[in-house]
This record gives sequence, C-alpha cells and structure tokens, in this order.
Amino acid sequence: MAGNEQLVNAVIKSSLGQKSGDKNMLSCAEAFELAKIFDAEIIEIGRICNELNIRICKCQLGCFK
Repeated sequence: MAGNEQLVNAVIKSSLGQKSGDKNMLSCAEAFELAKIFDAEIIEIGRICNELNIRICKCQLGCFK
C-alpha cells in the first residue's frame, strides 16, 4: 500500500504544473515515465487520474489533447 501511496503522490505532484480550468493535467509521456519509475501498469496511472479528476493531455496517440 505504501508504494501505491507514493505513486498517487507522484501523480498529484506531476499534475500540478499544468491546469485546464479547474482540473490538473498529466501528459501522456509523464504518465508512462511514472509507470516506469514505480514499476506500475499504465492502466493504474489512468485509474489514479480518474479517481483524482486529473486529465491526461498531450497523448502520444492523439487520443487526448
């Protein structure tokens, strides 16, 4: 659980630099980097973002702008 808490905190910290209205944003590249650093599945980063109302931006596939 501690590892998950660290991952959640890292997602929050990384998303603070970008905002769209009242929502924090996390770039796709940052999401992949966090998954690599924390040895987590990228889907877990997505779940965390959904739970915290953080939007994914600058998608490398063009899905989220």
